[in-house]
Amino acid sequence: MPNRPQAQLRAALAASGWLALAATALPGGSPLRWIPVLLFVTLGPGLALLHPQPGGLRPGARLEAVALAAPLSLALGALTATSLFLAETFSATAFLISLAAFVTIVAALPGVPLPAATRGAVERAKPGPGRGR
Repeated sequence: MPNRPQAQLRAALAASGWLALAATALPGGSPLRWIPVLLFVTLGPGLALLHPQPGGLRPGARLEAVALAAPLSLALGALTATSLFLAETFSATAFLISLAAFVTIVAALPGVPLPAATRGAVERAKPGPGRGR
């Protein structure tokens, strides 16, 4: 069972897409419209896939998750947009609904395992007898 901060993070990630979709109802050109959409599309899907780890993340693994979140999110956004274009159903609303639904579902699942999370992040092993320096 996830602890409270982890559950709050998952709920915030799930709500972020729907908040971005709601922001599109604001007048065009308003920063209150494009900032939530930009942040969600750039970070939302990647953080939903990587961050909710069982037991939390070590400091080095947090950095790894944030560093991978943007490229992963942008790749998922490109795949979603391409799929919608090929189906001839692309619109900003359909794009955001697709990504928001994906993030809502994925936020309920455990995050993808990260190598730094399992090997002790970037801490170096102390040299033992017969291990060089």
